Amino acid sequence: MATGILSVAAIRKSFGSLHALDGVSLEIDERSISILIGPNGSGKTTLINVISGLYKPDSGRVLFRGKETTGLPPYELYTLGLARTFQVPALFWKLTVLENLLVAARNNPGERFFKSVLPSGFRSWREIGTPIWEKSEKQAVQKASRILNLLGLSRIWNQPSYLLSGGQMKLVEIGRALMSDATVLLLDEPVSGVNPTLAHEIFSRILKLREELGLTFFIVEHRLDIALRYVDNMFAMALGRVITSGAPDEVMKDKRVIEAYLGG
Repeated sequence: MATGILSVAAIRKSFGSLHALDGVSLEIDERSISILIGPNGSGKTTLINVISGLYKPDSGRVLFRGKETTGLPPYELYTLGLARTFQVPALFWKLTVLENLLVAARNNPGERFFKSVLPSGFRSWREIGTPIWEKSEKQAVQKASRILNLLGLSRIWNQPSYLLSGGQMKLVEIGRALMSDATVLLLDEPVSGVNPTLAHEIFSRILKLREELGLTFFIVEHRLDIALRYVDNMFAMALGRVITSGAPDEVMKDKRVIEAYLGG
């Protein structure tokens, strides 16, 4: 029986005659940083898309905290505490860094028509108080400020997103996921296209988030020269299957992994 915070069992997903996932099973431990590797076309992103609800598997099960979440749409998984980022950041380009985080805040009463106009804490219409959403708005700003500090983005909180570097955009995407109170983050190539210095900074921030917030990370990444020093566990895929898993050093020495990357 699965004991990890996130488990997939015998997942299959095909696109016509292409078997993108062929019976994938794996388990992610709570508060771990796990990485998924494999050559292009091995099924990594398809697996992330299945776990995050973008794709519905043909068969198999996904469990989050022991609850089956197979086929649930992304917005339901979001409310459960499972969030993801994408290889190409999709920010609101004209909004500031802070504003990008605020739009991801959950359950803001100001987003509901009646609560956006009704005041709070009044006994009669002669004693109208502040809007009911004002307290939530202040709390969201405080929360976003704490997250920006953890991500090292506090100094650019008021900068428009289109002026950010690629690495900073990746960090903002992680920040938006954290605004949902996520406990598990799925990161699709978080340091792709990022210069080495900032790439190491991103992974250092991931370590800090794990330690300070107790988060769990499941990461797809190709830049193993950077990622390996930061992760606890590694899963290797080829041709839609997990071919081996374990400690990073052991997995990288596995002949099946070498053959998958370099050929037989």
